[in-house]
Amino acid sequence: MDLHALGRQATALHQQGRLAEAEALYRQILGHDARVFPALYLLGMLRLQQGDSGEAVDLLGRALALNPNDPAALMHYGLALHGQGRFAEAAATFDRLVTAHPGEPAALIGRGAALKALGRDAAALADYEAVLVADPRNPDAWNGRGSLLRNLRRIDEALDSFNQAIALAPDFADALQNRGDLHWSERLDHGAAVADLEKALAIEPDRTLLRGSLLHLKMFAADWKDFDREVALIHQGVRAGQLVIHPFAYQAIMDRPADSQACSRLYGRGRYPAQASQPHATAARDKIRIGYVSGDFREQAVGLLMAGLYEQHDKNRFELFAFNTGDVRGDHIRQRAVAAFDRFIDIAPLSDAAAAERIRREGIDILVTLNGYFGAERLGIFAHRPAPMQVSYMGFPATLGLAYIDYIIADRIVIPDGEREFYDEQVVWLPETYWVNDSRRAIADQTPSRAECGLPEDAFVFCNFNNGYKLTPTTFASWMRILNQVPGSILWLLAGNNPQFAVNLRREARAAGVAEDRLIFAPMVSSAQHLARLKLADLSLDNLPYNAHTTAADVLWAGVPIVTCRGTAWPGRVAASLLTAMGIPELICENIADAEALAVRLAQHPEQLAALKHKLAANRQATPLFDTARFARHMEAAYAEMTARQRRGEAPAHFAVPAF
Repeated sequence: MDLHALGRQATALHQQGRLAEAEALYRQILGHDARVFPALYLLGMLRLQQGDSGEAVDLLGRALALNPNDPAALMHYGLALHGQGRFAEAAATFDRLVTAHPGEPAALIGRGAALKALGRDAAALADYEAVLVADPRNPDAWNGRGSLLRNLRRIDEALDSFNQAIALAPDFADALQNRGDLHWSERLDHGAAVADLEKALAIEPDRTLLRGSLLHLKMFAADWKDFDREVALIHQGVRAGQLVIHPFAYQAIMDRPADSQACSRLYGRGRYPAQASQPHATAARDKIRIGYVSGDFREQAVGLLMAGLYEQHDKNRFELFAFNTGDVRGDHIRQRAVAAFDRFIDIAPLSDAAAAERIRREGIDILVTLNGYFGAERLGIFAHRPAPMQVSYMGFPATLGLAYIDYIIADRIVIPDGEREFYDEQVVWLPETYWVNDSRRAIADQTPSRAECGLPEDAFVFCNFNNGYKLTPTTFASWMRILNQVPGSILWLLAGNNPQFAVNLRREARAAGVAEDRLIFAPMVSSAQHLARLKLADLSLDNLPYNAHTTAADVLWAGVPIVTCRGTAWPGRVAASLLTAMGIPELICENIADAEALAVRLAQHPEQLAALKHKLAANRQATPLFDTARFARHMEAAYAEMTARQRRGEAPAHFAVPAF
């Protein structure tokens, strides 16, 4: 067999983009001689192109064992290490390249990216700027500099860097995506963000996360052009093993837990691969040490809901540690959290490795992520295994798909027993509900008038205060059918931070035969003010496939019934969990048609609605949903069982906590 001829053929196929055929030939060559440097290097580069940084590290490492100073192999080895989250090794590899080839732009940019991931921002910025001093027309350096400056909250400079990159390379999809993300998240400039992401998608239709990011952004504006087609393409991509959408954004369009699991695995295992970790020291202590990792110890949904649990924990049995990954601005929720914890430690400025080491030093028994794939993720900390048991709770309603997350806390409604296979964690079923509430949540003393909220005095007020990204055309069409059957009714919605949301929904309403003035949009206010104004609503309507979660707890706390439809995956079952725990299962429907009929019936029969409100008021204090102390005992029983199993040397396993 002529291996040289095979090599030339494989290289030609590789250059033509016929990767599968090229891969087959590279593997054929290595099957005959495992020490052929070009085949090892080129196959490693190809696997890196295909997103498999793990095999790329192995192949490129073997290539470098044969030719340790090959600059191209070193470059791709560094990139593969970076893709595996092995940032210190990546930085060291690029150091070798910079030493051998001083001023090499690609090596400096690669090292800058690795240093950025290690939290060494000043050194990373110096590398990017060294490239730009030598070559001010290097778009990769401008793009890397922009990403770093955004992390440093130097937003104007970051935007200028992305602008420079795109001016130099107008079809630079990564820079367009970065600038689009910045336009939206930092400037709330929806139009500019959509324009950048659409252009990037036209250039690279298969670009990682891009299609899903664009759809998620459009959903904030109720921009449903080609919605069904885009959703179908995203499902198709997820099922084909392509990372086309962020797991959190996927919850708004996903209705199969198997799909959610596939998406989480794709995202998590690529972004947060397991890192080498040390054995945990075992200390004989009477108290179990619980560490909560969150970016939301503040007036935010999870922060508001968890505040009471922190306070209700039994301090004779548990020591509580807060590891803050968010900003340091204080509000009343932050103050309550600081007072409730034994230690409140800010790890936001630390790299994942340094944060993990900081947590390890505290001897934490159980480490809980309250974010998951929402907000300040920081799951790279958990990848270093700083605690012997690691738990997902509250922030993300699906599996994280990570082998080093041992448990996920749920209930039998959101995760039925037959769906355990779709969770990589061991499931802990709490009794009654997994949802935590704070029985001290404040409602403003003064309820505004309907006139002050822009509501007609004599109208029947339906409401939905979910974020706009949860709204789908199917759900909105259902609401319009309800309004058409209840003359004089209005729909009260959250305006959000995108003015196009109201514009587009009014257009959709007109198309459905509903006058646009029957949609009324409420501005953002504080939690206490929002709960007070909710009392003006008559009935809340729910979404599918992503239910009301915190917003369902809000309306029930304020005394407003919610009609929900039980979904086919966790995000669509949360309101059913809350209503069951509150003893009002009659508001749970099994299909949209039944939910519509129930909403119309309650609107047309005030005596039935009044009876429901009376029951809701009576049950608010008498049922488990808002009994924070009772919930705390159940959560502590779960923690105690996890600890007992671990101390007996048993592997994590599914279990249910009994009610007591």
